[in-house]
Amino acid sequence: MGKWRYGVILDAGSSGTRVHVYRWLNHARAVKAADAVEMHSLPKLETKKKWTKKIKPGVSTFGDHPGDVGRDHLQRLLDHALTVVPEDQVEDTPIFLMATAGVRLLEPIQQKALLSEICSYARKHTKFSLPECNLHIQVIPGETEGLYGWIAANYLLGGFDSPEQHDHGKGHHTYGFLDMGGASAQIAFAPNATEAVKHANDLKLLRMRTLDGKQSEYKVFTTTWLGFGVNQARQRYVKALMDATFAPDTKELLDPCLPVGLKTTIEGEPIKSGKSTGSDPVLMGTGLFEECLAQTYPLLDKDAPCADQPCLLHGQHVPAIDFSVNHFVGVSEYWHTTHEMFELLPNDRAYDFTKYQKLVKDFCGHDWSQIESGLSEGTWGNKATARTAQDVCFKASWLINVLHNGIGIPRVGIEKSANGSGFNVTKEHTAHVNDKGFLDPFQAVDKIGDTEVSWTLGKMVLYAAGQVPPATSDALAVGFGSNVAGHALPPDFQEAGSNSNPVSIDEDDSFAEAAEELAETAQEHSRSTGFLLFVIVMLILGYLFRKRERRLKLVRVYNAVLRRNRRPGSPRKGRGLFRPGKIFGRGSGHYERVLEDGESAREFELGEADLDDNDHSDGSESSSRTAQTSGLATPKVNVSGFEGGPYFTDSPVHGPGVAMGQTSLPNAMDRSGLVVRTESRERLAPNLLGAGRRSRTGSPTRLKSPVMGPLDEM
Repeated sequence: MGKWRYGVILDAGSSGTRVHVYRWLNHARAVKAADAVEMHSLPKLETKKKWTKKIKPGVSTFGDHPGDVGRDHLQRLLDHALTVVPEDQVEDTPIFLMATAGVRLLEPIQQKALLSEICSYARKHTKFSLPECNLHIQVIPGETEGLYGWIAANYLLGGFDSPEQHDHGKGHHTYGFLDMGGASAQIAFAPNATEAVKHANDLKLLRMRTLDGKQSEYKVFTTTWLGFGVNQARQRYVKALMDATFAPDTKELLDPCLPVGLKTTIEGEPIKSGKSTGSDPVLMGTGLFEECLAQTYPLLDKDAPCADQPCLLHGQHVPAIDFSVNHFVGVSEYWHTTHEMFELLPNDRAYDFTKYQKLVKDFCGHDWSQIESGLSEGTWGNKATARTAQDVCFKASWLINVLHNGIGIPRVGIEKSANGSGFNVTKEHTAHVNDKGFLDPFQAVDKIGDTEVSWTLGKMVLYAAGQVPPATSDALAVGFGSNVAGHALPPDFQEAGSNSNPVSIDEDDSFAEAAEELAETAQEHSRSTGFLLFVIVMLILGYLFRKRERRLKLVRVYNAVLRRNRRPGSPRKGRGLFRPGKIFGRGSGHYERVLEDGESAREFELGEADLDDNDHSDGSESSSRTAQTSGLATPKVNVSGFEGGPYFTDSPVHGPGVAMGQTSLPNAMDRSGLVVRTESRERLAPNLLGAGRRSRTGSPTRLKSPVMGPLDEM
């Protein structure tokens, strides 16, 4: 295992699929580098913008022909992930595909066929860890999506790791989470102590684990409103508009939620002047934002019967929200609708109800021709497009209604707070944004620091926490489930995964990690002279650290850099002057060719002898396999079911290394437990007959391997 652990997750949404790659330090390295504060924190995940890739359309479009989803959709995303995850880490890297609103709308039989095909394809065409289809490839309910988002927001804001710095009063230190997409909306928050006791059965029990192996538990309420996303809400609005005003001879429906003078079809497509629309009526924008607010309010369905008080929207139960301690962050449409159209200045990023409503009202009152001119001149910001300009009046009215009339977020602007203290909430946010804390009742966010607030991050944080070894033998599993009294592991508890046995870090590992960091730096600047500088550094390191195992690790790093810098299917680079054989050691063309491939470099490990010594080697099957088996043992990953056990458990490495001069060797299969390649015997020594071949039993490298020993049968 290397310095890093990796995780791959695919967010299969309604409009497209996005692959995210995350990484975190393996536990042994993280503990070694952690200070006292970090030991009480969750694992630190990181990602980069270029590690994410989105393609369209969504996987739900393959519902009628699932057999095409792999070739026509998944393969591009898998290829992208493989350019990020090091080749020798792929088998130890879990992959997840979580489908949301789009796939939820498919028939159950279509869902099952589609998910089955996705799992089969990923297993066949990659070596990513995918032991259990039902847990790794699934349609997640909106409540789970909201919970993952809640984890991500609090993880990035610091609510988990430094509760004393995020004390909101009454012992509360976490933030609420709001998400709105095209089809649905979610809310997740931890109620105050009183509400948590009163509505205990409505909460989710979430358990995580910090680096010191100690568990932390949270009780979170989460729910979803299907049909309350902006696109579905717009469809319901247009239907209500038609039902209220449509008559057989109606040619135009006046729409206060469109800018003045804009004409669209019922489906929302703009109509050019003079273009025939047939018999269907058209929508004519009037830009009356106050009227738009009034007409979108009934869509909240606040009058629906509430079987379990209290309720917010659509008769759906939600515990009372104490806004003195519950401060919310909103992502997705909450961010896009408040920022993409009007692109507020960096020092004015906090949501201000008064200012925002005035901006939208003024904008919607403009004539559409003026708005189009402003778009070309950049008046409305660099991110504004004709489509966002067309939709913003409705989206803004819907967002304002959901926030303030639905959920009940206080309408706080720059006026004094309700307690009359003169506290300026907007300025307070600006002052606290750098230390990951704010006191606003609501704040729209896209990123916190340099990391996007995405529910996929929450899923991977939970998984990484599950990789931490527990501090005690009776520790409970990491994951989430229903908050059932008296049940530490309720029947519906989903385990996040548990740790492989941690790998110790020695001097050679530290050396390889330093080289890997150099490789990553070179990769980021490979189009400049930086890559040449990296090669020079590697030459120096190869001279200073001439022990064979260290040079082989440099070879692997070198090959990994070459692999990451070429596109899938492109010719290999690095042959010629900078071939590994010329940089890292001598040998014939056969030896250089073997080392060019990272996989071969791991499988073959020769002594210092020249190849001529092997010309008369014994050609028997047993001796050839003994000579070809790698001298470095790798812990094997055993896979167990998720229902009653962890995701992964490593079998221990048994026994000491083979000593020089040992006269009897175990069978190759008993010693390594792996099926080895035999193709390179001819490459390494074309003439294998006769005696005199040097046995790898006596190879100096075998004596220096700290983990040498037989492995269990796979």
